[in-house]
Amino acid sequence: MKRKSVSGTLIPILLFLAASHLGNCKKHSHQPLLLWGELSVSPVSNGAGELRQQSYLKAPNTSTSDQFGASSAISGETIVVGAPYEDSNTTAILQDSALSSTNDAGSDTGAAYVYVRSGGKWTHQAYLKAPNTTNGDHFGNSVSISENTIAVGAPGEDGNTTSIINGNDLSSSNKAGNDNGAVYVFVRNGNTWTHQAYLKAPNTTNQDQFGSSLAVSGETIVVGAPYEDSSTSAIVSGSDLTTTNDVGTDTGAAYVYVRSGSAWTHQAYLKAPNVYNQNYFGNSVAIDGNTITVSARSENSTTTSIISGNDLSITNHSGNGNGAVYVFVRNGANWNHQAYLKSPNASNQDSFGISVAISGDTVVVGADGESSETNAVLTGTDLSSTNRNGSNNGAAYVFVRNGSTWTHQAYLKAPNTNREDRFGGSVSIFGDWIVVGAAGEKSTSKEILSGNDLRSSNRQGFFVGAAYVFTRSKSLWTHKNYLKASNSANGHFFAGSVGISGNTILVGALGESSNTNWIINGTDLSSTNRNGNSNGAAYVFGM
Repeated sequence: MKRKSVSGTLIPILLFLAASHLGNCKKHSHQPLLLWGELSVSPVSNGAGELRQQSYLKAPNTSTSDQFGASSAISGETIVVGAPYEDSNTTAILQDSALSSTNDAGSDTGAAYVYVRSGGKWTHQAYLKAPNTTNGDHFGNSVSISENTIAVGAPGEDGNTTSIINGNDLSSSNKAGNDNGAVYVFVRNGNTWTHQAYLKAPNTTNQDQFGSSLAVSGETIVVGAPYEDSSTSAIVSGSDLTTTNDVGTDTGAAYVYVRSGSAWTHQAYLKAPNVYNQNYFGNSVAIDGNTITVSARSENSTTTSIISGNDLSITNHSGNGNGAVYVFVRNGANWNHQAYLKSPNASNQDSFGISVAISGDTVVVGADGESSETNAVLTGTDLSSTNRNGSNNGAAYVFVRNGSTWTHQAYLKAPNTNREDRFGGSVSIFGDWIVVGAAGEKSTSKEILSGNDLRSSNRQGFFVGAAYVFTRSKSLWTHKNYLKASNSANGHFFAGSVGISGNTILVGALGESSNTNWIINGTDLSSTNRNGNSNGAAYVFGM
């Protein structure tokens, strides 16, 4: 993908640090998975208090550097996994696992893969491609699913078209722009997936990278464009964005689309009330019903307060990469800014908002640059016991809403926190359960551990990765499980993306290096190998 010259970084620092270990692994600009809201369900642990690995998912046409698992999402019995560096120039949707017509004649076109569960076993259902696939589009950089609707982002798509195109005929689209970005909507009827719509920003501009993040809930999709350049701070309803401009630099924006029947229209353009250059508003988005959260990982205010309403005049720009999250609510067809969320221990380069997820009245925010060596879960807003003695250990923050008022409920840390683990790089929530990814975690352990005692883990590897499960009882959060891949290895970036739905957890590992192209149900991965390079894999955990 073509890059802008920016003082912030589109590619997570984690991947820069790992470059020497991943050989010719392609640069990756993925935004962590955004979760749709669901109802609270029974615990995901079994009677022994542990989860087990259910399945190991691979692309049927796996290839080197595809980075399958860079994005992933789960809803009920269906999983979608993105591979933004897949190289086929195919434009067809292929059902089941018959991918013999695919090729490697393109370059970083990207693909998404759909899997379904029946009788406890997962099978491949469909291979999704953009109808106007082009080199460098990175289709699959972001994915989201809500029942029978899947949205796939392609932030490198080059069309400067500003129109939504419903249906499969994209002949009116073009390639006259440069990383403008697009989102593609697919729907399922029975077992068959078809392309429903091609979404574009009404004020699309070169290098906005619309589709870097996205989330779908029912009939609504929200799309992030973190490199959009307008200095506008107003929410604009409808598709007339003539009041916007390009006088800022990477301020960022989010766009809301709604479906009536099978037709999609643009409903709203969301901006930060305290818009500022290089805040990258829209780097992560989430939606549940009539509530949207949009993060700005490089927002620079040193404020540690939650602010309700639209007046953010007390904020400042005296920090550096602290990060913020903005909450918007819908009344009828109108969206309004409800709250501005900050971490109680905000500090420079925390990247608070690198990931965000929402379920009902609970929001979880990842801050993979947070540097405290604290390994405890803390309740409330008093984080005075934390420190800044580490380096990119990472943290996650939980906020809850009562009426229209948001408060900080909990501060989540890995029980085995360590420098450069990047805990919080991905987050997901389902009712009273949260999964947090730490793609930089170093343990070569292949064990799933329960509770807070992770003494059997180690720090012998590099960028192996781990996922951590937390559960809430009343208002108290505790650490429940520590998840590792059964073929855990260096450079896997396990938990670069995470998702949870019901009693099933999904974990992506974009750096996994097996060239195996089949699904393995169970924990025995002895038939896998390390003959590839960043092919990628996804792992399913459950009862």
